[in-house]
Amino acid sequence: MHPYPHSASSRHQAAAPRVGVVVVAYNASATLKTVLDRLPPSFAVTVDHVLVSDDASGDGTYEVGIAYKDSSVLPMTVIRHPENLGYGGNQKSGYRWAIERGLDVVVLLHGDGQYAPEVVEDLVQPIVDGSADAVMGSRMMLPGSARAGGMPLYKYVGNRILTTFQNRLTGLRLCEWHSGYRAYRVEALRELPLNSYSDGFDFDTEIILGLHQSGKRILEVPIPTYYGGEICYVNGVKYAADVTRDVVRYRLNQAGLGIGLADETPEAPYELKPSPHSSHGRLLDRLARQAPARILDVGCSDGRFGELLQQQGHSVIGVDRHKYEGVASRLDDFVEADLDHGLPEALTGTYPVIVAADVLEHVAEPAQLLSTLASMLTGDGRIFVSVPNFAHWYPRLRVAAGRFDYDQRGILDRTHLRFFTRRSMERMVRATGLRIVERDVVGTPLNLFTGADEPTRLISLMERMDRRAVRAWPTLFGYQFLYELAAA
Repeated sequence: MHPYPHSASSRHQAAAPRVGVVVVAYNASATLKTVLDRLPPSFAVTVDHVLVSDDASGDGTYEVGIAYKDSSVLPMTVIRHPENLGYGGNQKSGYRWAIERGLDVVVLLHGDGQYAPEVVEDLVQPIVDGSADAVMGSRMMLPGSARAGGMPLYKYVGNRILTTFQNRLTGLRLCEWHSGYRAYRVEALRELPLNSYSDGFDFDTEIILGLHQSGKRILEVPIPTYYGGEICYVNGVKYAADVTRDVVRYRLNQAGLGIGLADETPEAPYELKPSPHSSHGRLLDRLARQAPARILDVGCSDGRFGELLQQQGHSVIGVDRHKYEGVASRLDDFVEADLDHGLPEALTGTYPVIVAADVLEHVAEPAQLLSTLASMLTGDGRIFVSVPNFAHWYPRLRVAAGRFDYDQRGILDRTHLRFFTRRSMERMVRATGLRIVERDVVGTPLNLFTGADEPTRLISLMERMDRRAVRAWPTLFGYQFLYELAAA
């Protein structure tokens, strides 16, 4: 008897949601029929369609698929790519098919029998019940099961090392990144730039990164491990290098040190840097030594920095081109104004303290703005300024390598209109009739770039090394310059 003894009508009666299976196959003629036979009957009566996608195999994989289709009531399509698309390319083809067919859920199944078709419903159910957008079959969830199922020791160790590394850099907590047994909500796939992903084996990593970046819910379920006589086509060293590159690039992009579209809009508030070794931390320390004063915070962003000044006893009037949520409640007063058009009349008068932290690089005419601020100081007033250092080793390397481009944040922030070195900044200060009372320099905010709430031991060590380098060579390792300015 055929393993799917059911009528077409029974399938259609239970056809919602529409679930499809993409079987990626390469030289799988010896295993493909068995893999399809092992699909549970309860799943087979509800599946909308099965696509067998032969990636230009050199054996009879396509012919085995056609023969199975002709003798089965399982709804199937069998295709053979004329040229090998690669593991990732074959998946892209299958997911385009799922999207075009209007499926709700699509399962990725390998034609070599490495993953158990018997548990396919365990992967599908969390998506059907609305608790996940993607479900990964994990061989590592049950302690000892991977080795008991025949996973070679070197693969087990490599899997664990890479998974730990990938979790650390991305903030995910997956038991395994390297299983090829997965189910996806098709609408979630539709939102991803699949065509920009790799055609190689690291496609599986890139799709996890894409799902995570877009805020999709990723769930894991345990699956059995099976290693038989299947041929492995993965170059382990190249694969490890590729997935490492993918997650490092992702982490750098999240930190703002990557080109491309930003994760946040230009209207997003500037991020507060609370570390005592950051520009904001140093400015707060300087202003804590000042007697309580009326402070004009130019480019106040969402007011969080000004709120900390208030806690020191100061009164703070903020001005920014955007009125971010909550800014008015954090400051004593707020004025919405584009600094490129000058300061508004509402801010006329003089101030004993003016703060222009991370501002001058964002305006078209920084010298003009600085001159205007100088005219608003009381006789013994002070302007506190911070600017990024374009001569820092990072932009120097980018320029030297011919790879200058804008990042999502940092020194090469895409919203920066002007760049400064220490020499050019101090020349501008003198030209505006101000003198430097005190200068300071801070290092790279490594903890901010890693996205961690608390620095790890490694990051703390790196920060200490960076601070030593800043002291030794401030114009090369200094990330930002800080100035206390007064009238000449």
